[in-house]
Amino acid sequence: MRARKVIAAATGVLVALTTLTSGASAIGRHDDAGRFDRPQHGFAAPWTTLRDGRPQEVNLDPAPIKAAEDFLASWTKPDTTGHPHFSGAVGLLAHDGVVVDRYAVGGALRYADAAGTELPVDQQVPMRNDTIFDMASISKLFTSIAVLQLVERGQLTIDTPVSKFFPEFATGDKAAITIKMLLTHVSGFDADPIPSLWAGYPDIPSRRQAVLDSPLKNKPGTTYLYSDINLLTLGFIVEKLTGQPLDKVVHDRITAPLGMVDTGYNPPASKLNRVAATEYEANPPRGMVRGSVHDENAWSLGGVAGHAGVFSTANDMAVLAQTMLNGGSYRGHRILGEDTVRQMMLTNYNQQFPDDAHGLGFELDQPWYMGALASPVTAGHTGFTGTTLVIDPESRSFAILLTNRVHPSRNWGSINTARQVWATSLARAMAVEPKAGKDAWTSTLGNASVATLSTGPFTTQSDQARVSFYAFVDTEGSSDPLQLQATTDGVNWQPIALSVSGPGAPSGDVTSLSGHGHRAWWRAAGTLPRGASVSLRWRYSTDPSYTGRGVSVDGVKVTESGRSLLDGERNPAAFVAEGWQLSSR
Repeated sequence: MRARKVIAAATGVLVALTTLTSGASAIGRHDDAGRFDRPQHGFAAPWTTLRDGRPQEVNLDPAPIKAAEDFLASWTKPDTTGHPHFSGAVGLLAHDGVVVDRYAVGGALRYADAAGTELPVDQQVPMRNDTIFDMASISKLFTSIAVLQLVERGQLTIDTPVSKFFPEFATGDKAAITIKMLLTHVSGFDADPIPSLWAGYPDIPSRRQAVLDSPLKNKPGTTYLYSDINLLTLGFIVEKLTGQPLDKVVHDRITAPLGMVDTGYNPPASKLNRVAATEYEANPPRGMVRGSVHDENAWSLGGVAGHAGVFSTANDMAVLAQTMLNGGSYRGHRILGEDTVRQMMLTNYNQQFPDDAHGLGFELDQPWYMGALASPVTAGHTGFTGTTLVIDPESRSFAILLTNRVHPSRNWGSINTARQVWATSLARAMAVEPKAGKDAWTSTLGNASVATLSTGPFTTQSDQARVSFYAFVDTEGSSDPLQLQATTDGVNWQPIALSVSGPGAPSGDVTSLSGHGHRAWWRAAGTLPRGASVSLRWRYSTDPSYTGRGVSVDGVKVTESGRSLLDGERNPAAFVAEGWQLSSR
């Protein structure tokens, strides 16, 4: 029941963000002077406690964040479909222990039926920063943490066969399934129980048994397939080893120690006025679902399940995110050891499935919702109801976007673009310090766009003319390349082969630069063609899907046999910029 990698190809979505920010930005480690240098694969200080503050206090540009707020507001208004993308949203952004933005817009309760009939204004409930959301599949993170706590206590290992706990796993290919396979979705199970638990079985015991009896779709370890069955099974293991219901384990071992007072399963009636409504359901005949878990299988299990059922607020989820950034502790309460968090968030166990990087519970490097915060160690998860959590350890930052996008219907479309915009706003708020001089040429395109930075012609007299420059590249990948091109006739442009050095730089000679996650300047150099007149241009192009922070070029020099043909730092007027601008951050 989860839409995976459905990326809205809305060309202008990130353009508004680009217009309001003077340049691309990077995520890195900053010192007291606000400068950024090479990021570290580490954690924040374990005593870091969240506080509210302005973006400027932690060297962030507020303009991209404001642009993202405006974008979220626009998506609560009807478009050409006759309805909005979501009823309402609550967003939270934090960097270096400072919550730099809390934003609530739209309605927690807005509609009366599946057709989208709006309630009278006096019956609607606006979103607030403390609105409680059905977190849907983000619940899987709580189950995963509970499992890893058992690992730390020595009650199992990630390589323990599941058959140790349930005889249903002891025969055939299921005997090979381990705890790690369940955590990383390579067990071989199908996406969901078939038939659905709520529709095919008469009571909770038979539904639980149906999960354990689930057949395999693939041989264990051969295929990545996101499956609720994995976390349902892990939830049963937690209960078996602790002798307690999953909701009590999550409360006693995770939410209570962290002070997450609004997080748990089956929220009490006293908090219903703060709960965001989800879908109007006719089958099963539940009416407007509010305060009860939206996921039908979790609902059929009494609202407590390994894959869904947790309700929470942006503030509580911020505490969980900071706990992970702190290496497993918050306000003196430790729920996981630092090494365990490193395995959960920073270690990719799915290297044989390049598009499906996964830690032990957290997804890794998923730009389709992480946007420009994505990197090989950026961890997160989404929920079908419209929830998103993105944690970036390299910048000690996180982005939370909670929506009730299924209110009143799950068929109103994908919100992945909004997820990208919100996370990208935080990334673009961070500064990229120029590599040479006081500014650098920067391009932060939206989707399906082209930007060029061109020089006028100059004369080369031999095959010894060389061009060198620094490049900061944060793009989707090879489909969003930066190329240095040359022309000798002013019409036909050919790419120049470049040798590149720096953290994460490509090896060998390449004719384009792309990629994300390295977050560092590269040094590039190449040989120019010999001709009576040569012109250069840096061409950055994007495809119709998502974009990263963008690209920057700095310190351009063209020399021939010790003679300077172009010094970009001394003569920025030598460039003609279309879609590029000079930026000091």
